[in-house]
Amino acid sequence: MTPEAVQLITHGRLEVEGRMVDASNVTLYCTIELDGMSGHAVYKPVSGERPLWDFPDGTLAGREVATALLSRESGLGAVPPTVLRDGPLGVGMVQLWVDTTDEELIDVVSPEQVPEGWRVVLHAHDRLGEPAVLTHADRPGVRDLAILDIIANNTDRKGGHVLAGVDGEVYGVDHGICLHAEPKLRTVLWGWIGEPLPEEAMDKLGALPEKIYGGLGEELSAHLTGVEIGAILERTEKLVSSGVFPAPGDDWRAIPWPLF
Repeated sequence: MTPEAVQLITHGRLEVEGRMVDASNVTLYCTIELDGMSGHAVYKPVSGERPLWDFPDGTLAGREVATALLSRESGLGAVPPTVLRDGPLGVGMVQLWVDTTDEELIDVVSPEQVPEGWRVVLHAHDRLGEPAVLTHADRPGVRDLAILDIIANNTDRKGGHVLAGVDGEVYGVDHGICLHAEPKLRTVLWGWIGEPLPEEAMDKLGALPEKIYGGLGEELSAHLTGVEIGAILERTEKLVSSGVFPAPGDDWRAIPWPLF
């Protein structure tokens, strides 16, 4: 995304066009304009958040911004430009709307219908008792989001949170319940369990701690506790040490529900 796009969502005038009714918190679709530039944005005001007992610190909007910062500075995963700013209903998360294609990146299909080269995550049965599998595309952009989810401890990576942009990027959205200090990784992107991390990703992960000790850590501290920032370091260092995609833990449900 260009610096102009960041300026647009940071300083542009927001006008609410409608509400996304399927969202669990108030999520508004807006037009945004600044000095002749215009676009669309998603606006999630803090005033519309439902409290979560296991995420008592900070705001969900702040966690969305912190995850976008982590993505930007690590170079892992693509998250649309995201800021915390004032809006029509008070301070909230504002994220640039990205135009998407009809391409599916995650799906539930019968075993015979798994697209060539896709990764199978889960074998199950549908409501009629027929075999079904949860599967996702094997693309660098999807894989990098899976790595971002590990270090961000994403608790809710549903299939609908992975978008195929018209610009060719794979975008991740909806990061309000990320970055908890306790292990809570819950995702549909488990397709690489036990496989080596790409060398490029290892280099990016290896460079991340120094950034967290520096300017990135200062930016994150506006949204997260010190314990939560320390946990990012621990997860990153553990991932670098192992060098492989982890398996789900036994202490929590590893796949979100609903899946989409």
